[in-house]
Amino acid sequence: MAELTAPSRPFGELSVAERAARVRFRRAISLMAMTLVAPGSAQLVAGNRKIGRIALRVWLGSILLGTVVLVAVLLDRRIAFRLGTNADLLLVLWLALLAGAIAWAALFVDAWRIGRPLSLRLPHRRAAIGLNGLLCFSVAGTMLFSAHLVSVHRDWVIAVFGDGEVTEAHDGRYNVLLLGGDSGAGRWGLRPDSMTVASIDAETGRTVLIGLPRNMANFPFEDGSVMDREFPDGFDCDGCFLNGVSTWAEDHTDLFEDPDSAGIDATTMAVEGITGLQVNYWAMVNMAGFKQLVDAVGGVTINVRQAIPVGGLGDDVTGYIDPGTQKLNGFEALWFARAREGSDDYSRMARQKCVMNAMVQQLSPESVLRNFEDLATASSEMFSTNLPASEASKFIDLALKARGQKMSTLSLVPPLVNTGDPDIELIHDKVAEAIDRAEGDAPPQKKRKKSPDAVTGGSIGSLNEGYAANQADDLSSVC
Repeated sequence: MAELTAPSRPFGELSVAERAARVRFRRAISLMAMTLVAPGSAQLVAGNRKIGRIALRVWLGSILLGTVVLVAVLLDRRIAFRLGTNADLLLVLWLALLAGAIAWAALFVDAWRIGRPLSLRLPHRRAAIGLNGLLCFSVAGTMLFSAHLVSVHRDWVIAVFGDGEVTEAHDGRYNVLLLGGDSGAGRWGLRPDSMTVASIDAETGRTVLIGLPRNMANFPFEDGSVMDREFPDGFDCDGCFLNGVSTWAEDHTDLFEDPDSAGIDATTMAVEGITGLQVNYWAMVNMAGFKQLVDAVGGVTINVRQAIPVGGLGDDVTGYIDPGTQKLNGFEALWFARAREGSDDYSRMARQKCVMNAMVQQLSPESVLRNFEDLATASSEMFSTNLPASEASKFIDLALKARGQKMSTLSLVPPLVNTGDPDIELIHDKVAEAIDRAEGDAPPQKKRKKSPDAVTGGSIGSLNEGYAANQADDLSSVC
């Protein structure tokens, strides 16, 4: 009897079972791909349609909302700043990202389930499990990391911005008092190391930096203020200087409406009396935290005109910042701004203005995004202000407008001003003149007659003749 044999099949032709296995595998992979591209579509096709409809609607709604926001931001970047400084909105976004990460991962797991993994052959099952796990962790991990960044940003907004009252521009300008706090032990907020008023055009962002020396004496306070009532003839007590106003106020907090901000409030009253400007807001910079800020953005490029000592004045000089165009890290930038060995206070003020100008010109939105988390951590530790969060977007926009524009300076120091017995009327006139020049309403400042090669303490100029960076219509040109 002839032996019965199974019919042979051509080489390379798949059996029915093999073809079916491959179809099932492709179906399982397709369901996962559908979940990646349009969450909920897999459930709508082969699973729980109610869940699929809800997920797909949420996904499409998110895309629509994101598109509308993107278009709005492209048309007006201030919208991005408003959204990015709204703590309540950031909280909603954080919660949405967390919920989205969990829900999307669950949809991937469900897509794997409805792909009937037990019906797959072992190699196909392993591949499906691996792909599903990769998609779950990739998508959910990305969303969770985004939620982390949103949380960091929200914490920064809450930590940095204050709850002060919103104020309007004065004569078309916002005047912000910048205080550099001494970072010595127990000295935060006491005896400000540097004081500068940034007078900012409310439309263009064009800025004039008005520097006040810490050793100014015999100056008046804002008319009718608490300090004016206590010192009607000016701050003329023995050993009383501008940087001591804060200390005096913090010893007499009962005189002020808010005892916690007595030192800054009193200093503001002094600055308003000296300059004749109305201060809208203040910002305090912890100079130790400044190092972290510079490091967070990858350093700052400065034209170092002379070797600047690191240390000195009671401590050993441990090194020098070499002359030349240097990219300084945070430690070096802080010493460049603060070094006193071989310098006087006024050349030091000039160097500080050069650092401010460099930071404004070099800090770009791209560098902020690249170093966002480090920058947020550094700025929350180094910076405090009474600027309300609702106004933050306005000032961020003005700061971006200021980039690429000339920055002017006026420092109330010798030889222009006798810091021991200042002529307040002269100061008011000079402040108004500097602002008028910045706005194009006054002729430019006369060119300096002295040799441009004269450098003292790292700044062009001398104590007797004045320093170029302290009196300039274009700060970049003298830094």
